[in-house]
Amino acid sequence: MSLHSSSPTEAVALAGLDLAAPKTLAQPVAVRLEGVRRVFGSRAVLDGIDLEVRRGEFVSLLGPSGTGKTTLLRILAGLDRADGGRVEVASARSVVFQEPRLVPAKRVWQNVVLGHVQNRVTRRLAAAALEEVGLGRHVDVWPKTLSGGEAQRVALARALAGEPNLLLLDEPFAALDALTRIRMHDLVAQLWRRHLPAVVLVTHDVDEAILMSDRVIVLSGGGIRFDARVPLERPRKRGDAGFTALRARLLAELGVASPEAGGHA
Repeated sequence: MSLHSSSPTEAVALAGLDLAAPKTLAQPVAVRLEGVRRVFGSRAVLDGIDLEVRRGEFVSLLGPSGTGKTTLLRILAGLDRADGGRVEVASARSVVFQEPRLVPAKRVWQNVVLGHVQNRVTRRLAAAALEEVGLGRHVDVWPKTLSGGEAQRVALARALAGEPNLLLLDEPFAALDALTRIRMHDLVAQLWRRHLPAVVLVTHDVDEAILMSDRVIVLSGGGIRFDARVPLERPRKRGDAGFTALRARLLAELGVASPEAGGHA
């Protein structure tokens, strides 16, 4: 069996940047994968994945389509199974998908506590979660009255209402317009700092990964091709030399011929 194991987090000298492993070792482990393998037909989409993510760490997964990013996220979410290896994941986990997945026949607060008994206690919980995402006045409205950005905020409120130790984000900003996307970046960053779950974000956007993450992982050929922390102070600016250097490195790892072509892959 061909294994593509992730090596310890890479330390590289890149324009003066230290890309050594993130210093979160004091935090409990939220994700531990050892030799994880997932096969579809005769193709191993994931082959020997080793990965550890700790509470309070924000990790982005990059890679061309078909490299197993969403498959890996689904395994972490318990929505798919591994064909081999060991998977240990925090029991308190939530997922936000690309589409909000709200139930049209239920009011906004009911969507936030979907799957739980709906009473005064859970309504107060939902109202508090909606207040956190800036939708405190939308508790009793119907999903059809919401904009795309507002609907995604409801999905985020639902994910955080249970105080997860692990928050999984499957391209949740991809369908949003540019301005709404920026606002959602800021909101997710604020909520992450406040609640400190481990976060795993699947994205195709290199700039998004650098802006939001402590650590960026590139998947390729069934394994982890590149794994490094983002050694930039927050808030980050696209025009900074360190940002530009890391973007160029990530684009090169993704096989993009011209690093100056932009921030998407």
